[in-house]
Parts: sequence; structure tokens; C-alpha cells
Amino acid sequence: MIKFAPILLAIAYGLVMYRFSVWRTARSLDAQSTELADPMLRQMCDQLAAALDLPRIKVHIYEIEPVNGLAAPDGRIFITRGFYNQFRKGAVSASEMASVIAHELGHVALGHSRRRMIDFSGQNAMRAALGMVLSRFIPGFGVWIANGLTTLLAARLSRQDEYEADAYAAALLTKAGIGIAPQISLFEKLEGLTKSRGGAAPAWLMSHPKTTERIKALQSLEAKWQVSP
Repeated sequence: MIKFAPILLAIAYGLVMYRFSVWRTARSLDAQSTELADPMLRQMCDQLAAALDLPRIKVHIYEIEPVNGLAAPDGRIFITRGFYNQFRKGAVSASEMASVIAHELGHVALGHSRRRMIDFSGQNAMRAALGMVLSRFIPGFGVWIANGLTTLLAARLSRQDEYEADAYAAALLTKAGIGIAPQISLFEKLEGLTKSRGGAAPAWLMSHPKTTERIKALQSLEAKWQVSP
């Protein structure tokens, strides 16, 4: 039993971290967000809601500057103040903002937002347990190897989630009469909006797929739908 103590402790640590992360995330979002009231974006949300047979889709503005959208573990959808400011400046259209909201709805519908929180805690537990085991056989390098392996696993899972949420958003936008074009046009300008440097890291180390690959996946989907009866 003693030999399994480090693993059991790591699992317990992961559970505690999960509960704490959920609590901390919810508290931060509650304290720094307000419901979106922009009439043009509300109209877009109403189109998405009608396509999903929902009475309403609530979206909140998260008061931080980075350009981003996110789905909370409790299912709430957020766009950041920085993203909304880009819309107000005319750098992003209403239909492009709708594509962001549709993407985050995909994360909720597909269970990604809740699973990501669990995965985060699980990765911490796995990193701790694997580091303890490997350190016994490779002193000085066990923790480093454990960190690398869990980071690669997390990046791969996250990239797959993004592709799935993109596909969900494409289907929803098409059904809502908005179409895929705004989704693609936003991807084409996203790196400039986020001030990221394309190619700074290999695709397999990135938590999001390369923008060009996401666009190709959407174009492939659109072509497939056009030839379907």
C-alpha cells in the first residue's frame, strides 16, 4: 500500500485542484462580467437561438483586454472586452462575432468546457504521479520528462476540441443563415487581432491548431455539404 501512496496522493491532489479551479473560475467570471446588451450582436444571438430552438442565448462580456472568447464549465458564454472593442472599432463584423459565439456554444454542447477543467486537474495529478515514478529511475530528469509528456497530451486534446467546435459552429452558422464565410474571414485576421506571431511554435505544441489548417477543415466541410443531396 505504501508504494502506491504517491499515486493516491496525486489523485487526491487532482480532485482538490479541480474543485478549487471551478470555484476560482466562477468567482472571477462573476466579478468581472456583465451581460451583453449590444442590439446588433443580440440580433445575431437570436438567430443562433432560433436555429437551436432555444428561447434565448445569453452572452456575457468578460472585462479583460486580450481578444478571446470562452465557455465556462457551467455553460455560460463570454467574449472579452478586448474582442468587443474590436467589434466597436469595426475591425470585426457582427457576423464574425457570431462565429465566435457559435464556436463557444460548440465547446459547451460537446462537453469540452467542463472536461477541460477536469483535464487540467487530471494533468496536474498525472504530472505529479509520473514525476514521482520517473524520478526514481531517472533522478534529475523525471519531473522534466513528466512535464513534457503531459504538455504534449494536453495540447493534442485541446487541438482536437478546437476542430470539433469549429465544425459545430459551421453547422450552426449555416442553419442560422449566417454561413461559414464570417468564420473563415475572422480566422484570416485573428493572428493580427491577438498580436500573435504565426509559426512561433510547432503546431503539435500549440493548444490551438494552425489557422490555415482550421480554414482548410472548414472549406472541406463546406464542399462536402454542397455535394450532399
